[in-house]
Amino acid sequence: MAKRNSPEAKILDVSYALFLEKGYRHTTMDDIAQELQMSKKTLYKHYPGKLDLAVACFDLLRTRMTAKVEAILDNRYLPFPLKLRSFLSVVATYLAPINPEIFEDLREHAPEIWLDLKAYINESAHLRFAKLVEEGASKGLVNPRINVNLVVMLYAAAVQSLWDPKFIAQFPESIQKGLKMAPSDAFDQAISIIYHGILTEEARNEFQNA
Repeated sequence: MAKRNSPEAKILDVSYALFLEKGYRHTTMDDIAQELQMSKKTLYKHYPGKLDLAVACFDLLRTRMTAKVEAILDNRYLPFPLKLRSFLSVVATYLAPINPEIFEDLREHAPEIWLDLKAYINESAHLRFAKLVEEGASKGLVNPRINVNLVVMLYAAAVQSLWDPKFIAQFPESIQKGLKMAPSDAFDQAISIIYHGILTEEARNEFQNA
């Protein structure tokens, strides 16, 4: 992994921002070099091609997100409601900027990145969320009437709405038009509903007093 403040780290940060802004297909090595105020020859010394650069960018995304999430899950001194809120906030921070159009762009033009990212979200992120909700349930802070697996599935559906255009397209047009918000906003509201809906009254009071 590129060290902070190294030339590689700066290249990855700038490149990732351009991929989010313009998409993978429409971002060129010329664009990246120009944004970095670096010659393309120098850029190629660090990364031999756009695909290699994009792979490194999304690898770094997964590494950073995993480190943040695991630090939250492993913190024994963080109250469960705050731990849950922090977990959801981290996921939103890292995934919400990757809108469905970007995922579709990667699926078509860089399928290996798309498959790796999809697998990471579906397996790693969801399993960690399930572990966290189970922790809350074991402490009596999750409503016992609520099925933990159902909560995880609802959470997964909210995340899927961020990256899968087909997920939203399956609903009637009237519902799609009524949504009228960015995927990130829809995700934020869905997570808020899940968050406040699964906590017991004790946990909500703990959250308010935290």
